[in-house]
Amino acid sequence: MRLCTFNDAGVSRLGRVDDVMVTPLDAPDLLAIALGADAVELGSPVPLSSVTLLAPLRPGKILGVGKNYADHAQELGETVPEIPIVFTKLTTSITGPAGPVVLPGYTSQLDYEGELAVVIGRTARLVSVSEALAHVAGYTAIDDISARDCQAAEPQWTRAKGGDTFAPLGPWLVTPDEVGDPQDLRIRTWVNGELRQDGHTGQMMRSVAELISWCSHSFTLEPGDLIATGTPAGVGHGMRPPRYLTPGDVVRIEVERIGTMEHPIQ
Repeated sequence: MRLCTFNDAGVSRLGRVDDVMVTPLDAPDLLAIALGADAVELGSPVPLSSVTLLAPLRPGKILGVGKNYADHAQELGETVPEIPIVFTKLTTSITGPAGPVVLPGYTSQLDYEGELAVVIGRTARLVSVSEALAHVAGYTAIDDISARDCQAAEPQWTRAKGGDTFAPLGPWLVTPDEVGDPQDLRIRTWVNGELRQDGHTGQMMRSVAELISWCSHSFTLEPGDLIATGTPAGVGHGMRPPRYLTPGDVVRIEVERIGTMEHPIQ
C-alpha cells in the first residue's frame, strides 16, 4: 500500500494512493494502517492532483546516517567511517514533499541529499540484523537538507541538519510488501532539471537492516521513528567548485518503487 497524509480544507486526513487517485481513510493513524489495522473508507476516491500532500507522518525520532555510500565519502575527500555516523534531525525540520525549504540566514552553503528513509513500525531494542526488517512499517523519501558551513564549523550538527524545513518527506509511506528489497532501489536527485545524483541503495556500506540493528543496540527505536539511510554521490558540496542551493532552485528526488517529490528553495 501507499499511504499518505493530505490537507482537506485545512484538516489533515489519511489516504490510500491507488495510481492517480486517493481514497480518504478513517483509522487511528497511518502506522496502524501500515501494520494491518482495518481502515474505513470515507467517501469516494479523489484525484491525487487535487489534494495537497503533507509529510506522511511526524516522526518521534529522526536519525540520519553520515557517509553511508563510499562514493559520497570520496567526493567529500573522506573515507567511509569504521562505524556508522548517526546524527539527529529535529522534528521541526519536517515539512511536506512540496516543501518549501526556507534558506535560513545563518548559512550560505545549503545543500541537498536525496535519501531512502525507513519508518519503524514495531519497537526495536537489541534486534539482530536478521530480525531488523520485521520492525519496519514502510519506506519513504527524504531530502536531508544540510548547511555545509555549519557542519564543518560546529562539532554538533544540530543547526547543520536540524533547521526548520530541513527535512522534506514523502510523497507517501510505502509498505514493505510493495517496496520489496530495500537494497534494490535507484535514487535520483535533480536540481533545476539537472540530474545531480544517480545512485542505488545496493551501494550502501551498511544496509537498512544493519542500520536498524546498530541503532537498536544503542537506544530503543519506537513506532514512528525514522532513519534516513545516507545519500549517494552528487551533492552540491562535492562539486568543483561547490554548487549550493539558492532561492528559486527546485529540487526533485525520486526513489524507485516509492515515488517522487519536488520542492522549491525560498
